[in-house]
Amino acid sequence: MNIKDIVRTIPDYPKPGIMFRDITTLLGNAQAFRRTVDELVQPWAGSKIDKVAGIEARGFILGGAVAHQVSAGFVPIRKKGKLPFETVRIAYSLEYGIDEMEMHKDAIAPGEKVILVDDLIATGGTAEAAVKLMQNIGAQVVAACFVIDLPELGGRAKVEALGVPVRTLVEFEGH
Repeated sequence: MNIKDIVRTIPDYPKPGIMFRDITTLLGNAQAFRRTVDELVQPWAGSKIDKVAGIEARGFILGGAVAHQVSAGFVPIRKKGKLPFETVRIAYSLEYGIDEMEMHKDAIAPGEKVILVDDLIATGGTAEAAVKLMQNIGAQVVAACFVIDLPELGGRAKVEALGVPVRTLVEFEGH
């Protein structure tokens, strides 16, 4: 089974020229979903990981499954205003403007080992901000894991520049 073949590509979504990589087909295939999670966690099997952080929204699905596999807690990283308790926040640049993401202030203790999970890394702005957010509160971000990499957009380099290794399972050309 080739994970790349199971990901659906939707041309011109959400705007012309974008090739949207839809992982719902992968999530809906029990065998492919299990294999994806197993491959994401493989390098850390048997390691002590305290938390897995997932970026809203598909990172919640994958991150929860990864957290279960490595016997770690799960931390949701959400858009501003979506969490009910005290939060820490970071602003980051989007293609046209600025957005903010946050997590609960007490979700990760200083020194805890954390893996960041999301479905795809493109320009890397969201992943870079998530890593900085966690590092700012003292987390040791041991890796960032993504199912899909769009290497032409350079996101991997932004995360690696923060001293965090990046693991991806498949690459797609273009954006």
